[in-house]
Amino acid sequence: METFVTLAIFDYTHQIEIIKHRLDIEGFQYFFENEIMSSFAPMYSTALGGIKLKVHPNDFDNIKLILQQMKYENNLRIV
Repeated sequence: METFVTLAIFDYTHQIEIIKHRLDIEGFQYFFENEIMSSFAPMYSTALGGIKLKVHPNDFDNIKLILQQMKYENNLRIV
């Protein structure tokens, strides 16, 4: 099994909600590392290295393109 790779890092759980919805609709394989801990204790997000978007290597380029489109076309602040 291939390991998932980090594509982006976020500070707060509210920043990832729209991205999760978009990736679910597209059917991509992904998960957010540290999401649950950051929702319990938001101040730990920085200590944990942020909320990391982990994606399947085969989907890396497609998801990166989606994040870039969301950043520039929708005025969303995405790292």
